[in-house]
Amino acid sequence: MALHFLPDLAFAREMDAADPLASYRERFLFPKKRDGQECLYFCGNSLGLQPRTAQAYIEQELRDWAELGVEGHFHAQHPWLSYHEFLTEQTARLVGALPQEVVAMNSLTVNLHLLMLSFYRPTHERHKILIEAHAFPSDQYAVQSQLEFHGYDPRTALLEMPPREGEYDLRTEDIEAFIAREGKSIALIMLGGVNYATGQAFDMKRITAAGHAQGCVVGFDLAHAAGNLILALHDWEVDFAVWCSYKYLNAGPGGIAGCFVHERHGRNFDLPRLAGWWGHNKQTRFLMGPEFEALPGAEGWQLSNPPIFQLAALRAAMDIFDEVGMTALRAKSVLLTGYLEYLLMREPARNFTIITPRDPEQRGAQLSLRMHKNGKTILQRLLGQNVICDWREPDLIRVAPAPLYNSFEEVYRFTEIFLREV
Repeated sequence: MALHFLPDLAFAREMDAADPLASYRERFLFPKKRDGQECLYFCGNSLGLQPRTAQAYIEQELRDWAELGVEGHFHAQHPWLSYHEFLTEQTARLVGALPQEVVAMNSLTVNLHLLMLSFYRPTHERHKILIEAHAFPSDQYAVQSQLEFHGYDPRTALLEMPPREGEYDLRTEDIEAFIAREGKSIALIMLGGVNYATGQAFDMKRITAAGHAQGCVVGFDLAHAAGNLILALHDWEVDFAVWCSYKYLNAGPGGIAGCFVHERHGRNFDLPRLAGWWGHNKQTRFLMGPEFEALPGAEGWQLSNPPIFQLAALRAAMDIFDEVGMTALRAKSVLLTGYLEYLLMREPARNFTIITPRDPEQRGAQLSLRMHKNGKTILQRLLGQNVICDWREPDLIRVAPAPLYNSFEEVYRFTEIFLREV
């Protein structure tokens, strides 16, 4: 693909002129300098930009609250009692699921704990949990605490899959071989769909099949995958998945999260779970009976009525995602990230190494640059020139060209500034 790219501004502008998604940039708000100039924002893998419609969506709920009070649950323009259901079909399309397999609720790690309580069922022979080495810390803390909760020592019960010596990324065949070798002792495989540090996208279909062949439950943290990759969770037969919505999904800081439970588990009411009234049968929920009757599907894992303002912000973003579709979004993402890589690699002897896989099928909208020296200083210099990307210890600058709102010209301008500094 790099053979088709050219290293000049005119080419970048030609790409933008031909981009069918270029107009969507205008539907987001960019941070600005004091002089009113928009920044170069490449941090959508940490916090996505605000959709211009988010304020109106939230203000509608504020008006309904002011004018209707408690009656807004039934008579708001978008009644609060069923508000999360406005997102169901869109979410299902986003992650490749059936509508009954998804729900927006809670925050990511809360959902991870709730689903692990149901799906991590250890026995003496099979009690280990497999994660990737250098997983996102919250995932690591969560699985460690689940092991301890069940009386197991994470030092022996937590398996961390490392890459080969001298490599940054995991090979799928190595993951499959590890599962084949250790699978009979593994109760749960819990990987990130995309590793937050390296930007590597895992082959979730193959990993799920390998895990199931050994009798393991397979779940994924899709924090960096939802809204970034084309997902087919139902067809891949993933047991469960969780994700946040404030990164690529642009739902705002602390945005409400999502979860997926495959339909084969959705009616298994014998699965242990922590219960709350919003997971109870909708027909009898307000009869306030003492016995919990779980809803079928992912909704049955809900605990409380959800925060409406967060749902409104998420709906503003999801309306855009559903309009564009993940196929078109992914096609631009492959080009945009490929162009960034092409421009950065024109002078590979520079003060950095790209540790994200070169294969577009193994990455999303992110390149992770391992800085050889002065990484934090370089990041501060970028910020001083109104370029926003982010830092991960000990030496990573992560650059995320988000296809909904970043342009080819922005990628070109970023690399010009970055390469001057390194």
